[in-house]
Amino acid sequence: MYRTVAFAILFAVISCRLIGTIHAAGFPGRWWEDITGGATKQSALAAPAPVPVTPKPAPPDPAAGAVQPDPAAPQSAPSPVTTAQAQSPGQVLPTIPVVHPKVQSVSDYLEITGNAAAVNQVKLIARVVGFLEQLHFEDGALVRKGDLLAVIQQDQYKAQLQQAQAQLQLQHAALLYAKTEVVRYTALLKKDAATQVEVDHWNFERASAEANILAAQAQIALAQLNLSYTEIRAPFDGQMGKHLIDPGNVVGGNGQEAALAEIVQLDPIYVVANISSQQALQVRANLDQRRLTLEEIHKIPVDVALSDETGFPHHGTIEYVAPQIDQATGTLLVRGILRNPDRTLLPGMFVKIRLPMGKVLQSALLVPDRALQEDQGGRYLLVLSPDNIIEQRYVQLGELIGDLRVITSGLKPDDRVVTGELWRATPGTKVTPQLTTVGG
Repeated sequence: MYRTVAFAILFAVISCRLIGTIHAAGFPGRWWEDITGGATKQSALAAPAPVPVTPKPAPPDPAAGAVQPDPAAPQSAPSPVTTAQAQSPGQVLPTIPVVHPKVQSVSDYLEITGNAAAVNQVKLIARVVGFLEQLHFEDGALVRKGDLLAVIQQDQYKAQLQQAQAQLQLQHAALLYAKTEVVRYTALLKKDAATQVEVDHWNFERASAEANILAAQAQIALAQLNLSYTEIRAPFDGQMGKHLIDPGNVVGGNGQEAALAEIVQLDPIYVVANISSQQALQVRANLDQRRLTLEEIHKIPVDVALSDETGFPHHGTIEYVAPQIDQATGTLLVRGILRNPDRTLLPGMFVKIRLPMGKVLQSALLVPDRALQEDQGGRYLLVLSPDNIIEQRYVQLGELIGDLRVITSGLKPDDRVVTGELWRATPGTKVTPQLTTVGG
C-alpha cells in the first residue's frame, strides 16, 4: 500500500513539471497555429499592441516598518501653488516713514541724579522764658517775612523795660545836679569859700552820672530786646511745618532750646549732586585745564527735571562747587540754585540734573526720541539697508534736546532711520521707504 501511495505522489510531481515546461516552450500555441493554418498569427499582427499596465505598488505593511524611497526613482515636481506662495511676486511692500539724522552743533552735557534741598530751614526757638500765650499760624501755612508766628508772655519784660527807662531818667537828674554843684563849688573855690576836694568830688559825681546814663541806656536796649523776643516772627518767606509745642507751656526755661515750629524756604531752592573725580577731570580737560573764577561759576547753567517730567523744564545756575574731593566717596559736591515759585520742587526730592561739560560737539547726530526702542541688549534703532531691508542697530545715547535725542555712536549721517509704523517694522522685512524730515 505504501508503495502505491509513493508512486502516485512521484507521478504527480513529474506531470506538473512536464506541463510547466510545455507551456514555457510555447507548444500549445504552435500546435493551435498548425491546426488553424496561421490565422492566429495574422490576427495577432493586425491587432493593436497592448498598452502595458504599470502595477500599482502595494501599500506598505505597518508591521514591516517605513519603506525607504528609491534614490534612483525620479522625484515628483513641486506643487505650482506652493512655489507661487513662496515667491509672492504680487505682494505690496509696506510703506515705512524714515528720516536722515539731523546734523547740528550741540553742547556736551553730563546728566546725573541729585536731590533738592532748602536754601533756608529754621527751627523757631524761644529765646526768653515765659508761657507760650498764642500761635498765630496754621500748620503748613505760607508766611511772609516778618509775619507774627507766636507770642510769649510779655508782662515781666514790659516791666523790665519801664524799670530801665526810669533808671535812665534818674541818671539824667543826677547828671544835672552834679553839673550844678560843680559850677557852684568852682565859684566858691575862687573866693576861698570851698576847698579843692569838694570841687573834685562834684566833678566825679558828674562823670559818674554820665556813665550811669550809658548803663541805663544799655539796660533799656536789653529790655527792649527781651521784649521783642516774646514775639516770634518769620525770618523769611516760606512754609510752616507743624507746631511742636502747644500754647500754655513754659518755654525757654533752664537752658531749654525746644523748637516751637519749623519754617522752610522753598523759593529759591537748591539742587545738590555729586560728580565723580573722573568726571571732574573730564570737565577740566574740556576747559583746557583753565580754572574758573567764582563769577564764572555763577554763570554756568544747570537744568533740572523731576523723574516724571520730560526734558529739563527747570533752569538755574551753579551756586557752589566744593573745593575738595570727598575722600570717603571720591566725589565732588556741586550745588545749583533755581527759582521755584510754584513750589514744584520740594526739599528731599530726587531730581535729574544736567550740567555742561564745557565741550561743543560740532556735528552731532539727532533723531526723534520716539524712534528709539529697547530690549535686553540695550537701546536700538531700526535702520534701512541699501536694499530697503530693516536692520536692528544698537546705539549709544547722548542728551535729550526737546524731542530729539543725540546719538553718540552706532549711527551714520546717511543712515535712514525708521520713525513710524514701528509695529509693522520687523528686522529682516523689506519695505518701501517714505523719506521725511526730522520734525516733519
